[in-house]
Amino acid sequence: MGERSHDFVIRGASIIDGSGAAAWTGDVAVRGDRIVAVGEVREPAARSVEASGLALSPGFIDVHSHDDFAVLFEPEMSAKLLQGVTTDVVGNCGLGAAPHREAAVTAAAFTPGRMLAPYEGYAGYLAAIDRDPPSLNVAALVGHGTIRAAAMENPALESSEVERGRMRALLEEGLEAGAVGLSTGLIYEPGRNAREDEIIFLARALAGAGALYTSHMRDESLGLVDSVRETIRVGETAGVAVQISHHKAAGRAAWGMVRESLRQIDEARARGVDVAADQYPYTSASTILAAVVQNRWIEGASAAGAGRALGGDEVVIASSAKHPEWDGRSLAEIGAGTHESPFETARRVLAEDPAVWAILHMMSEDDVREVMRHPTTLIGSDGLPTGGKPHPRLCGTFARVLGRYVRDEHVLGLEDAVHRMTGASALRFGLEGRGFVRPGFFADLVLFDPKRIADRATPSDPRCPPDGIANVFVNGVEVVRDGHHTHARPGRALRRGR
Repeated sequence: MGERSHDFVIRGASIIDGSGAAAWTGDVAVRGDRIVAVGEVREPAARSVEASGLALSPGFIDVHSHDDFAVLFEPEMSAKLLQGVTTDVVGNCGLGAAPHREAAVTAAAFTPGRMLAPYEGYAGYLAAIDRDPPSLNVAALVGHGTIRAAAMENPALESSEVERGRMRALLEEGLEAGAVGLSTGLIYEPGRNAREDEIIFLARALAGAGALYTSHMRDESLGLVDSVRETIRVGETAGVAVQISHHKAAGRAAWGMVRESLRQIDEARARGVDVAADQYPYTSASTILAAVVQNRWIEGASAAGAGRALGGDEVVIASSAKHPEWDGRSLAEIGAGTHESPFETARRVLAEDPAVWAILHMMSEDDVREVMRHPTTLIGSDGLPTGGKPHPRLCGTFARVLGRYVRDEHVLGLEDAVHRMTGASALRFGLEGRGFVRPGFFADLVLFDPKRIADRATPSDPRCPPDGIANVFVNGVEVVRDGHHTHARPGRALRRGR
């Protein structure tokens, strides 16, 4: 033939192309960083990958990650690659990678003792990724909390017109650099101090850019429905698409409320609001313990936490740099033998180490399935790349969906689940050329065994990689072979619409 042979051909796979269409058996040829043929490929190739009995899908897109600094500090990103993730969307929950001074504070909380090398704005952050690439691709959201901290004299107060203008300028820098949207974290400092009109003011900047607004809402417990209404109002008023982060009903008193929150999504969509959600497939959450205490979600707090308070055995320390002996222990265990309430124990823990991360056992399995079944729900790990014993979702999310919820419990069909992890996610976040097995698209691909795939990460061994992931390719380069990282680092910074 007149042109050089393919770099490799994956032959005889069950192709799940990311669109939600039924799987079919065929070959996929790759040359350079692109898929060049899908179907029956007869041309020669430098390498053939025999895939009989395996499924071939687009690489999974983690739409809700917190790997902003992990991709710089630990660029092989094994926690994600070994479960088939080829693209991370970072900057969620209002925690962004720029401006650098404020982002460095967040970086220190995730990875104590590590210094974040200097860069200028989102343009500098994305350029840093391209200079020293990780093993996967990275798309960034602008973090509202981070730009708010940078723009305000006192971020604990309501913003002035001048301060909103500064925030808007920082947001526009990120959008110009290629950020895919704006995220808020409205339970965290300083985002929790922002009024709705501040958020709408900033969200209007997204409309012209075709970018997305994502939100960790003000309340995922008894105030869930009101928080969904606020999030929808922001999108409707500003004229932007809205993504509800890690949709859940937190705390026993709120269980079942997802039926009403999902109804709110359906009603908004029926009148033309582009709103959807994402989810991690677990009944436990994870966040900084300081936010749990600040929002008074633990037994022994004042009546402000009534109806949603977590018991001492429901709050487990995930990571404490100063007291690693606490990792994996509950507040009940740490406070055993004292007369402290769980809330008092939590405050004592924070007095000794303000940067503690916790796991919270607070959701209903029925609610997890209800949210997962909704046709607009995407999948995101919300994984926290901390030390200690992080939440198992960091390493297990995507395999858990495909193993437990698809194969074993039939909550979703296989093609539908893959669509929510790939094509639907790429379209939602404006990731051009990603998310589908089609000629001309980037060769981000994962080969897995649908009969074997299963998460193995547990609270006691949270970094255990899943079973059933055979090969992973990023931009046409093999990063996982036979379940092992090849140490290749072909990832790129992805810029909206480019």
